[in-house]
Amino acid sequence: MKVAFKLFASLSDYLPADRKGNRLELDVEDGTTVADLIRRYNVPERSAHLVLVNGVFIPPSERIRHRLQPSDELAIWPPIAGG
Repeated sequence: MKVAFKLFASLSDYLPADRKGNRLELDVEDGTTVADLIRRYNVPERSAHLVLVNGVFIPPSERIRHRLQPSDELAIWPPIAGG
């Protein structure tokens, strides 16, 4: 099934070098979870601060259980610091 995977800010460094922008269109197996993609792209869990599927927040405790559906968009932001 096809899903979109987006990494923002410094996390985009974890995407393949040949990508365009911060988004990948992926073919994944049925049953793939949010945590599966975080691990596949070696995103440190502590850096996956804000995780959204289709705009809905997925808390850390649910990422291993939340199964992606066809056409889902998984977007991940790192913690943001500032003053």
